[in-house]
Amino acid sequence: MSLTTDVKAELVSIRNAAPTVRVAEVTTILRFAGGLHSIANRVAVEAEVDAEALARRVVRDLMEIYGVRPEIAQVQSGTGQEGVRYAVRVIAAGETLARQTGLLDQRRRPVRGLPNRLTTGSREELAGVWRGAFLAAGSLGEPGRSAVLEVSCPTSEAAMALVGAAHRLGIAAKAREVRGTPRVVVREGEAIRSILSIIGAGRTAAAWEELRQRREVRAGVNRLVNFDDANLRRSAQAAVAACARVERALEILGEEAPDHLRMAGELRLAHREASLDELGHHADPPLTKDAVAGRIRRLLAMADKRAQQEGIPDTESAVPAGLDE
Repeated sequence: MSLTTDVKAELVSIRNAAPTVRVAEVTTILRFAGGLHSIANRVAVEAEVDAEALARRVVRDLMEIYGVRPEIAQVQSGTGQEGVRYAVRVIAAGETLARQTGLLDQRRRPVRGLPNRLTTGSREELAGVWRGAFLAAGSLGEPGRSAVLEVSCPTSEAAMALVGAAHRLGIAAKAREVRGTPRVVVREGEAIRSILSIIGAGRTAAAWEELRQRREVRAGVNRLVNFDDANLRRSAQAAVAACARVERALEILGEEAPDHLRMAGELRLAHREASLDELGHHADPPLTKDAVAGRIRRLLAMADKRAQQEGIPDTESAVPAGLDE
């Protein structure tokens, strides 16, 4: 199952919420999953959801809270979404329900956002608003650079109402429009975990956070491996270049190379991948790494000076193209 399905399954299983919280949730579901329609000159309330369990939850809440008897029908989605969808419809008492839930104002005008009493309610009621919005039109992406919790909104006013509710809950959310559809998004990892916990998906929040931390650790390890690989590559290139220059220096100087400088050069060629400190331990008597580096540096300088005097290629000429010492 997807993370979105996991969240919705956990939210649908919530029971025994306070009546005002149930009102906030079911009203938001009606607003975000459908809304008002005119059927035979009568106002009908309809919500189209993606799971039968959610449809039955909406039916139960409407019956228990408002005393109406909705009908459920399987429908073909008009938004191109895959899978079976379920429409919960209230026709006979649609206008009364619309007034009671605040989807119609006192002048029988549709409310474009959310009823004011919901967005100014208690923390529990605000959590109910967000739970209803996610159940109706929410989605959760996997942790990573593009991690996002997103809710598609019916209007820009509804999006702004949801953003306001998030801010009152201490969650940073933003409204944006994607291909003409208003959306509310929560992007920062800690904010996503927090909003999941607040709306009641604590189990999924913990699993999502564990997955996020695991991926961050893996990404950190990959960065370190890449860093180490780069350092090893540079070290190997430097060793190849250094050995090429020493070989050329000994070739240029021949028998004229001082014994102590020749010995340092031959150590370098005999132990091509060793560090300067390791080369010093191989010397007889042992030398410090600074002493080894100094002798090799003087050997190269002496050979380059002789090459300049004789007009022949110096030690740099022996370094393979593309390598840096």
